[in-house]
Amino acid sequence: MKLYCHPIFTSSRPVLLFAAEAAIALEIKLVDLFAGENYQPQFGTINPNRLVPVLEDRSFRLTECSAILKYLADKAGAAQYPKDLQARARVNERMDWVNTQLSRELCYSVVYPQIFDFMKKRSEKAQAAHIEWGKQKAQNWLQMMNDALIGTENPYLCGAAITIADYFAASHVALGELTGSNYSAYPNVKRWLDRMKSLKSWNQVYETVNGFGKTLDRRSMIAA
Repeated sequence: MKLYCHPIFTSSRPVLLFAAEAAIALEIKLVDLFAGENYQPQFGTINPNRLVPVLEDRSFRLTECSAILKYLADKAGAAQYPKDLQARARVNERMDWVNTQLSRELCYSVVYPQIFDFMKKRSEKAQAAHIEWGKQKAQNWLQMMNDALIGTENPYLCGAAITIADYFAASHVALGELTGSNYSAYPNVKRWLDRMKSLKSWNQVYETVNGFGKTLDRRSMIAA
């Protein structure tokens, strides 16, 4: 199987981390989005969305990080995507929540406009208002994650065992650290994220984005 991806992009890292931890063999095809490789005609035939990741399993192609994680877990028979109907539904719920709630506010409203020039607003006033709005929303979701999804008892998002929801969510939450978030206000979230960071493949998968983070000037950045 081939995976078209780039480790600096949030949606690529969950797949890379899960595959590494589950010993799923993937042929990695790096797509240089910064150089516009995704807009070349050849990549457009691979994914008309012109985004990564893309999984290629012979003649079958699959886009969207969440769908790829589920496919790989099912194909490998991995326990991280349980077969029990209700347990699996809980995993799906958590992943949908990250996509439709947390990622929208934390990543797209707070982090990306501060670390990527092409996502900044047209004026300083608009930029500040957008980030402040996103910060308030993101804090609401982080508090919910801290209190209701993880709580004081659960080591993982869906309870006692790690699932693909944890791999998925960890990439989005860890992204907040690029703008200075340390999550001390959310001790259960911090405990969970630290546990994910202890995975044997974490440092390797996150090396590129952590290196990028070291080039950022966080002194004027707003943390969630």
